[in-house]
Amino acid sequence: MEQLWFTALLNRVFNAPANAVLNAVHMPARNAAQPMTNAFAMELIVVGLLVLFFLVVRASLSVEKPGHIQHLAESIHEFANEQFVEPVIGPNGHPFVPFLIALTLFTLVGNLLGIIPGFESPTASYVVPLGCALFTFFYYHFHGVRKQGPWHYFLHFFGPQDPTVPAVVRIMASALLFPIEIVSHCARIMSLSIRLYANMLAGDLVTLAFFSLIPIAVPVIFLGLHIGVALIQTYIFSLLAAVYLAGAVAEEH
Repeated sequence: MEQLWFTALLNRVFNAPANAVLNAVHMPARNAAQPMTNAFAMELIVVGLLVLFFLVVRASLSVEKPGHIQHLAESIHEFANEQFVEPVIGPNGHPFVPFLIALTLFTLVGNLLGIIPGFESPTASYVVPLGCALFTFFYYHFHGVRKQGPWHYFLHFFGPQDPTVPAVVRIMASALLFPIEIVSHCARIMSLSIRLYANMLAGDLVTLAFFSLIPIAVPVIFLGLHIGVALIQTYIFSLLAAVYLAGAVAEEH
């Protein structure tokens, strides 16, 4: 794959330290001359933009005279709370607002980065959605264990244990439900990552193809479509993360 200009710049400036780090963890780059990929370079841009945004928000906080940046941050917080936390996780889900905001903003900015000439969406590379999906997977299991306790949380993989049901029936049902639950949870990783990756890859390719072949008027339509897909996929990804969190920390486990 052809290197983007920013990726080439990173590889030229940080070639030696990048190879040193990769070799130190016994994961040498396939191409030592270009150890950093486009996806990694685009992720750095996304993280840099988000860190800058949060620093600006932190520096501009004011009770008496809140500025536009503070109003924007408060709107983002309110959106995450009203769309993902209160209706899905419930009133006890407020500690998860920062995670859902960070996940939403990272996915959204990553999805939209591809509309800027000279850049591409990091989420159009399978490793980035997979990384987000794996982080979400371990995050909700961690909080499930933390909330329910290891033993209680582990038992829910065997299905409901109704004492009025004969023990033999419960054992047979548990033996059937346990592998189904394991496969179901592992499938969530594929569901999260493949949906986001496939849609953003298709969006990037279609936008690039039409901008290279057709005058500007027609590609603008597909650019709007790309933005719409980016927004929808961000919402779905964060909503599913909230649903999985809700299931992990639910009191009825």
